[in-house]
Amino acid sequence: MDVKYDLTSYVRVLKLASTPSWNEFSQISKIAGAGIFLVGFLGFVIFAVMSFLPGGV
Repeated sequence: MDVKYDLTSYVRVLKLASTPSWNEFSQISKIAGAGIFLVGFLGFVIFAVMSFLPGGV
C-alpha cells in the first residue's frame, strides 16, 4: 500500500470538488426527499395490503 500515492489522489479529488450552488442543492434535496417519500409510501401500501389479507401480520 503506497500511502503517499493514496494521499495525493485524495488531495487531487478534494481540489476538484466544489460547493454546489443553492439551486443545485435544492434540486438534489427535492429528488432525495421524493425518493424517501416514495419508499415510505410503498412500504405503507405493502403493510396495508398485508394487514387486510387473511393470515397477514
